[in-house]
Amino acid sequence: MSLDVPVPEPPELEEIDPNEYEDADVVGDTEYKREEIEALLREGAWEAAFEAWADTTDIDEREFGIVTDLKMLRQFDFFWDAFAERVGYHAPGIPEDWKEREYHPELDSWGTVSGINAAMTELGQMACDVLLDEYIDWETEYEAPDDLPDFD
Repeated sequence: MSLDVPVPEPPELEEIDPNEYEDADVVGDTEYKREEIEALLREGAWEAAFEAWADTTDIDEREFGIVTDLKMLRQFDFFWDAFAERVGYHAPGIPEDWKEREYHPELDSWGTVSGINAAMTELGQMACDVLLDEYIDWETEYEAPDDLPDFD
């Protein structure tokens, strides 16, 4: 399936500690390089990732309309995880209580909600892959603590 929509503006990254996310698996480092990543997204990484994602996503124009109505694409977060030497991300999602909250009038089923949430995760991963494969060549300097035991 292919989604034929214009490429939206990349997200503006805010200073958020990724360790605060419920699903965080970030270790330690506080140098998240958001400014550098945001610049790379603007220089073409977001467009490349979005176009690659749009070619393979399972969501349709109606579901993408829900995504844009909820401004979900603006809610992405990307950051440098120096410990793992990877780009980390947090994808926006529709909450579990969407029905009770009347979150959006076009949301009609758990299938739609699950499909949108999965698509946002896939877009986030695509952006990370494009950033790391085509834009980032940072090397993290890691120094082992002096007090490590000598196993010789």
